[in-house]
Amino acid sequence: MRHRVHARMLGRSASHRIAMYRNLVTSLLDHERIETTDAKAKEVRRLADRMITLGKRGDLHARRRAMRVIREQDVTAKVFGELAERFRNRPGGYTRVLKTRRRVGDSAAMSIVELVEGLAGAGASKKSKKTAPAKKATTKAAAPKKAAKAPAKKKAAAKKATAKKATTKKSAAKKTTKKKSASKKASGKALTTSKSKKTRIAKPQKSGGK
Repeated sequence: MRHRVHARMLGRSASHRIAMYRNLVTSLLDHERIETTDAKAKEVRRLADRMITLGKRGDLHARRRAMRVIREQDVTAKVFGELAERFRNRPGGYTRVLKTRRRVGDSAAMSIVELVEGLAGAGASKKSKKTAPAKKATTKAAAPKKAAKAPAKKKAAAKKATAKKATTKKSAAKKTTKKKSASKKASGKALTTSKSKKTRIAKPQKSGGK
């Protein structure tokens, strides 16, 4: 009887089951998201959490223990480098299982196993990569705007200069008209004074003898 036996046999021999788990864990840590049956997903989640914990420990013994399960050296380097830094402040629970559907062939329950912060970190890195060219594009777009603003400023300065010239011309014309009016008034006064002087000349008196 299978009393207090919590492991899942999955209808496979021990060697087959261990090899399958090693392949699934390696794929999960490499791609950060896989889809498998619900029973396999729950077993793979336990092993993946252990591998990330070993990666956070970071010593030689932990690396050798991780290489017993992980089948690729590149994935081992990722666990002890990138994933260890990503989950440095997280005490546990690095993966999660999301139930999705029923498989068409045998109606088996399917689930997705993924890293908790894996997709968020990848999305943030993609956004940062996308925003960098966007900034460059904005700067490139700002250059024509600045170039367009420069002629506008020149036009505004030219308009101001022409307005100043017009005002100076108007003021000069006003001054000339004032001078002309003043000269006309002065000449008119001179004529009136000359006429008055002519009229004031006394006529010669006639002699008394007839």
